[in-house]
Amino acid sequence: MDQPTPSRPAASGERSPGARLMSLWGRLGGRPGGRLLFSLAFGWMVPYSGTIRARIRRLQPGDAVVELLDRRRVRNHLGSIHAIALANLGEMATGLALNTALPPDARAILVSLDVRYVKKARGRLTALCRCPTPQVDDDRDVEVACEIRDPSEEVVTTVRATWRVGPRR
Repeated sequence: MDQPTPSRPAASGERSPGARLMSLWGRLGGRPGGRLLFSLAFGWMVPYSGTIRARIRRLQPGDAVVELLDRRRVRNHLGSIHAIALANLGEMATGLALNTALPPDARAILVSLDVRYVKKARGRLTALCRCPTPQVDDDRDVEVACEIRDPSEEVVTTVRATWRVGPRR
């Protein structure tokens, strides 16, 4: 099927990114190895997010939990997880939560990211994000917050992502 263009709206049978994510999660999320497969597929569909090889642990409309393993490829010279890997993790969690909360005729694009580094990040990190279903009758900015916690449940990073949401064109 042809991709929608600015001059041609999406056909009614085409599914939104959030609906496609939830459909794939529904098929894979509860099966052995399914979450890993889903995470790898997501990383393939969104190549830059795939660079940190994060694992999606929970996905429901408006709710995402994403983990990042502490390994050499995401570390900095100080022996902690790199600032941009943390920003990438937060952006990924906010995008998953928001896109799955959007109605099928809506779309979103990231317009700003505010990342606060509270303490050095080490160990398996968990990004937690919940957001309500936003109004999308017209273009508007929606702020979505995320906390990234370390194995002792301490917040190491907070992320506030501003997404521009609106009707699909």
